[in-house]
Amino acid sequence: MTSQLLASSRTEPSSPTISSNSGKPNPVAHHDGFLPPPAAPLAHALNSLNLDAMSAGDRLYSVAYDSPYARSIPSTAPGSPRIPPLRQNSGNHTPRIRPHATTLNIPGMTRSRASPDGRIPERDVAAKLVIIMVGLPARGKSYITKKIQRYLSWQQYDCQIFNVGNRRRIAAGVAKNVNSPFPVLPPKIDAHQAATILLNGRSAAPNIVLETEDEHEPTTLDLNENGISAKCQEKIDQSAKFFDPKNESAARLREQVAIDTLDELLNYLLHKGGSVGILDATNSTKHRRELLVNHVKQKEPKLGILFIESICHDENLLEANMRLKLSGPDYRDKDPVKSLEDFKQRVKAYESAYEPLGKWEEDNDLQYIQVRINMIDVGRKVVHYRLKGFLSSGIASYLTTFNLSPRQIWMTRHGQSIDNQSHKLGGDSELTERGHYYGQALYNFITQKRKDWLFEQKNKVAQSSFPPQPGDHTPPYPELNQELDDKNFCVWTSMLKRSVETAEYFDADDDYDVKAWEMLNELNAGTFEGMTYDEIAQQYPDEYQRRSRDKLHYIYPGVGGEGYLQVISRLRDMVREIERITDHVLIISHRSVCRVLMAYFMDLTREDIADLDVPLGMLYAIEPKPYGIEFHAYKYNEDLAWFDELPNYKPQRTVDRNS
Repeated sequence: MTSQLLASSRTEPSSPTISSNSGKPNPVAHHDGFLPPPAAPLAHALNSLNLDAMSAGDRLYSVAYDSPYARSIPSTAPGSPRIPPLRQNSGNHTPRIRPHATTLNIPGMTRSRASPDGRIPERDVAAKLVIIMVGLPARGKSYITKKIQRYLSWQQYDCQIFNVGNRRRIAAGVAKNVNSPFPVLPPKIDAHQAATILLNGRSAAPNIVLETEDEHEPTTLDLNENGISAKCQEKIDQSAKFFDPKNESAARLREQVAIDTLDELLNYLLHKGGSVGILDATNSTKHRRELLVNHVKQKEPKLGILFIESICHDENLLEANMRLKLSGPDYRDKDPVKSLEDFKQRVKAYESAYEPLGKWEEDNDLQYIQVRINMIDVGRKVVHYRLKGFLSSGIASYLTTFNLSPRQIWMTRHGQSIDNQSHKLGGDSELTERGHYYGQALYNFITQKRKDWLFEQKNKVAQSSFPPQPGDHTPPYPELNQELDDKNFCVWTSMLKRSVETAEYFDADDDYDVKAWEMLNELNAGTFEGMTYDEIAQQYPDEYQRRSRDKLHYIYPGVGGEGYLQVISRLRDMVREIERITDHVLIISHRSVCRVLMAYFMDLTREDIADLDVPLGMLYAIEPKPYGIEFHAYKYNEDLAWFDELPNYKPQRTVDRNS
């Protein structure tokens, strides 16, 4: 009886009838899955017609193998009402006491009730990460933290750096504790002068984005444990004596400053929605690291902790890094010769008590990464222990990629396509005649700039002395001991016709290595492929408004539809490859891809990514430097079939509604 009731309550359509040799198609068998199934009486009638046309033997064969659901009698009784599920506690009344599962969260690629946008949710503190830097001064710690922060923020994780040196300067009276940022180095410096950072000073000019470790000072400081207040104390000596391990009063001050900075970091993670906090300091003794770990566990035992140690034994690189420090806030406006000697004494003071990562961290099951740096490769040797979680593994992989090799990264959109003329989205149209001329001009210009770059590099090397000598004009990172003539030039396109055709002149020259990448394809507009924005606004006004309100998180509807977060996710490996290679590279891609890549290299905020102005005919050049990037922008001059440099160009938001 129960089985009959179950069978009669079924609403599924009948399965197709199997016949041996009738050769006649069953209408039910060819039902389109995208349309609603035919009604039961119609299906029954069609089956009857099909059976009448069969021979007796065929009918017997067909009925014998017909689905049992086809023989059930449809019920005329109303179906049972659907009861929506209620949240419960897995069959018992005991409140949940175990923590929620900690798995990876990727903005734009994962979604859950706790995290609809894929970010690390507030409750999932075990997935959040406290990164504690370790290493002697001038070992590139701040350079590494900047790179990690930029990489994670670009992937839409809320990540922030907390620099202990900034607080220490306030506590010591070197900087004032006010509600405005401490004066820092000018944000841009001239390429040649920045590269030559003289022993006796520096000067400023406009085409380098400078990454400095002392960008923002905290606005509050409470050193009540030691009774020291930045508002009332006299200026404390910040010479090498201050960093001597035997200086107990200074050691207490530095220890308290480290704890205060860590508290600010923990507040960011636990109460302000942060995902990753980076503590940038030397933390060069086991005692200091144990103090920090215990403090984190006391505040929130589930928080993840990752140590990253920067190790450098390259004497030339250390000398260069030390010279670069002379422009920092500790030595600004001071005698450069005495400052350099004092900084070397400071390093020796740290070295006397330095304890590298190792046994204590392993005995306490703490994850760590050790990065060894030389003049060219930042991550030539990377050692990691007990990595846990998606973020830690991703950071370790990223640290193996970037390098300091001199090279250029060029970026542009394809030439004008047929769909560009009609303002249509997506598609795979070919270039117009103007588009082909753009490709030819691009080839000629890049070939000339490649020669210019090689000449400038050789000229710089010829004018420099290395190792650095006191008082000379030696660049901090001279490009020596390399075969600059042998540097390859890669040209990467998407797999779409308009991108591939733009590179046709490069492909015809054996001196360029051309490769097409699917991950460089334009953002897929799904249902709206081939439409204009005006057509979308008229036919799908709700979708048009949704996109206008939040372009970063918007996903185009339909099969294959993407959004900017999906483009970021598929370009993650591309960014690591760009960071890894030591050759020049030209990327010929599309608007969304160029926006996302520019956002990474220019360290733009998430609000800027989807609205960045990247029109056709713009060409961008980026040269990675130890202190930031050198950036140039060029605009296509169609009349001259050449590119004009735009001095002092800054990325800006587009005003084109069709962008």
